Amino acid sequence: MGHDGAGTPDSGSDMRAMTYSAFGGPEVLAETRQPRPKVAPGEILVRVRCAAVNPVDWKIMAGGLKDLMDTVFPVVPGWDVAGVVEQVGIDAPEFAVGDEVVAYARKDYVHGGTFAEFVTVPVRALARRPASLTWDQAAGLPLAGLTAYQVLTRLGTGPGDTVLIHGAAGGVGSLGVQIARALGARVIGTASSANHDRLRELGAEPAAYGEGVVERVRALAPDGVDVVTDFVGGVLDTTLAVLREGGRHASIADNSVIGAGGSGCGYGRTAPTWPSWGLSPTRGS
Repeated sequence: MGHDGAGTPDSGSDMRAMTYSAFGGPEVLAETRQPRPKVAPGEILVRVRCAAVNPVDWKIMAGGLKDLMDTVFPVVPGWDVAGVVEQVGIDAPEFAVGDEVVAYARKDYVHGGTFAEFVTVPVRALARRPASLTWDQAAGLPLAGLTAYQVLTRLGTGPGDTVLIHGAAGGVGSLGVQIARALGARVIGTASSANHDRLRELGAEPAAYGEGVVERVRALAPDGVDVVTDFVGGVLDTTLAVLREGGRHASIADNSVIGAGGSGCGYGRTAPTWPSWGLSPTRGS
């Protein structure tokens, strides 16, 4: 199948990359030379402009997911990337060389990540870089944004819903506020008082977390909220105290919600069309 402007760099050349060859802390990381990845059918080779760091990166490096995912050393860490299409694989006509893209580049096993000059990404995991975002902002969007997006859409969030977001000023939460608003919902967000102005800018009604949070949320939503998303963990009692009868709730940090009628959600899998939403990653991204 033809592919417009497909590049043909030497797949045998190498690249600079941050790698580790054993589980551990930051001390196991080193800059090394690695083979440039081969571009399989349905894949795109991205020249990395910016790669974001997420908590899952250091957890994987410490061996926290070794019982869930196979690891092939040396590992290039990183799942988030913003960059430019360098080469288009066979049967990948959706993109052309030179396109600016963002991607959630998680593979089925731990090996070739985004902390390198180049990374291969399946077409299904790529999206156009939003023109309104810098490279740094765009790189902070995929994992956090997809996590928030999947939680909210799996809960059927839409017009007429009142949504409570626990941890609304964090990386996932701040994107969740914007996505919920784009889906037509009213949003109440918990955060420290120092972040309340920022939440208002994003379109949420802030409520300070801690003692008395149930009363503060109930003051804003006397009949309870329709949807609760937990992005911090340890707040199930608060969730159940403010959720109206028949409401929906989920957590990315507390699997005990499953036993209380909620959903446990993890990391995103595919990329929606970010540009149409005009999302703004924040300090926590």
